[in-house]
Amino acid sequence: MRIGIGIDTGGTCTDAVAMDLDSGKVLAKGKTETTREDLSVGIANALDMLPPEYITKAEHVALSTTLATNACIEGKGCRAKLVIFGIHDEYLRRMHAPENYNLKPDYVLCVDTNSSADGLMIDEPDWDSLFEEHGKWLADSDALCAVELWSDDTGAPCEKKFKILAEEKTGRRCITANELTEGINIFARGATALLNARLLPVVREFTEAASKAFRERGCKADIRIVRSDGCIMSEEYSLIRPVDTVLSGPAASVLAGKAVTNSENYIIVDMGGTSTDVSIVSGGKPVRDENGINVGGWQTSVRGIKVAPFNLGGDSAVRLEKNGRPALYPRRVKPICAAASDWPEIIPELERLLRKKHFNIFPLHEFFFLAKEPEDISLFNSEERKLIDYVRSGPKSLESLDEGAGIDLYSLNSERLESEGIIMRCGLTPTDFMHIKGDFVRYDTRASVLAARFMLRNMRLEDTEENIAKLADEVYGLVEFKMYQDIIDLSLRQTHPEAFRNGPDEQVSFLVRNAWENRNSDTAGILGEKFFSGYTLIGIGAPTHLFLPEAAKALGAEYILAENAEVANAIGALYAKVSSTARVNITERYSPEIGGFFYIVHAPDGSFRVEQKSEALRLARKAAEKAAEAEARARGAEGPIVTDSHIEQMDTFDKWGVRAVLARVAVAEAHML
Repeated sequence: MRIGIGIDTGGTCTDAVAMDLDSGKVLAKGKTETTREDLSVGIANALDMLPPEYITKAEHVALSTTLATNACIEGKGCRAKLVIFGIHDEYLRRMHAPENYNLKPDYVLCVDTNSSADGLMIDEPDWDSLFEEHGKWLADSDALCAVELWSDDTGAPCEKKFKILAEEKTGRRCITANELTEGINIFARGATALLNARLLPVVREFTEAASKAFRERGCKADIRIVRSDGCIMSEEYSLIRPVDTVLSGPAASVLAGKAVTNSENYIIVDMGGTSTDVSIVSGGKPVRDENGINVGGWQTSVRGIKVAPFNLGGDSAVRLEKNGRPALYPRRVKPICAAASDWPEIIPELERLLRKKHFNIFPLHEFFFLAKEPEDISLFNSEERKLIDYVRSGPKSLESLDEGAGIDLYSLNSERLESEGIIMRCGLTPTDFMHIKGDFVRYDTRASVLAARFMLRNMRLEDTEENIAKLADEVYGLVEFKMYQDIIDLSLRQTHPEAFRNGPDEQVSFLVRNAWENRNSDTAGILGEKFFSGYTLIGIGAPTHLFLPEAAKALGAEYILAENAEVANAIGALYAKVSSTARVNITERYSPEIGGFFYIVHAPDGSFRVEQKSEALRLARKAAEKAAEAEARARGAEGPIVTDSHIEQMDTFDKWGVRAVLARVAVAEAHML
């Protein structure tokens, strides 16, 4: 029996499974809380729920994670800066790159150069002047990255030279866009490079924590990480390309979904603590995002399984809106019930708060706690340092900030501390209302009830058990509607990509809400709104069984709650394999000198000219195969590799019906036997 160990670390829980790789049978499983302050503790706790002999005998270890996904959604990551070669600042603004790609001027520098689009003319900036003028700005960062216009055609000389000089002069790590991705969209490639730099510490912390936990338990198997495309890569490779893990967890859930249904068409709904990931399998194949993954406002050029990570999870904050009704907020908070289990002193603090007979616009039942020590405290202002010092001794309520730390609630600005994961909140979440309803009771329900009572007071409602139950039902309804809405959102984008490229507009959203509110009504009136899906919904993740049935009913869809659903991503990680794809463009040009056409092959090492089309196609395929195999080896492929290649041709017709070739691309795929 060959044994594999799968691990999935999410924003809330860490799961582990031991599986018989030959039969696919789950031998043992474990689930524990993700310990963000030290991920190795949570991973170790999950592993310790498996028989030790499975870990020592494991031949294959695969990890998936939503940490990078969550970091994008929550706006977290290190301080990174991007240099764009080949354009100027005005072009950045004119193309709305800050809004469309998250390329904000604060951390982007444009350096104009004049390399040619055909790759035959190379231009570099005055490097000494560049670092003399901008060296201080570059050094004021945790990591650097660079992207260059026409780099697919030129071999990216500016990116490569900048990497060497930047690391030498600033001491900061630098990873370039040409190491990560291909394509002509410089903004998407720049966003990919910048996001990759921001995620470096997130993935490094994860892989180091996992390696530590496995090695301490005698596991000698190499560690692999699931990529966004459902393939797998080595631990070392993930430290260079953390952006490839942006949809690691969701990709693993798609792989797991194949094991629970014979349907060729299904939708995966994976609800965790921080986000709900929705993805589509059509005709037995996962729908892929060939235009690049868009997550948390980052439009990248990373190709992967098309997954929509929505800001809905068991740990999403539940707060009151201005209209006095509860609403779901995207930021993850620690459920107040879980916080009270860790810090029992929260209970008397909530009781004290309830004894004060007043209303407040602030969520005073929420608490701040120190999630991790900042690496450099001097980077934060005096108010931020004051808050850090105050919560070092344990969680502190918002209500106590003024008296205990001299921090005025009206001027409080904790956004940077929260976005960088230094400070975190405890508060009401769907998980708390699961405790109130008795559907999930792992932690201290008393805290959930006390916080809910405080929310009732601010809603101007009587503090009764009946009203608490109604509030819990209302929050469940919010979660069910959000899940229904998210499924429709992704389905519309997939079915009508041109019309819903940016999601449903205000009018369609109105129809979606009306359809939900009238889902149990038989009377349509003049016109009734209904949204139907013929795809099977597959629920993955511990809380999904509570909310998916109502969303499926509203969509008229069948649903399956997967066996071992609570650890499905850890199972899916073990199905991932090493694979890679490389593309080499061929450009056709007319030359008056030779009275005919010549061809430019844009190989990864630089472009070169070829006179004959057949020779250009042969050399392009050879270059693509070489690049694909090298990429597969870099990702951790061992043993024999099979490489296949073909030529893709994009044609059009002019008004006289004459065929015109727009582009030719050599595409090679490499995978292990």
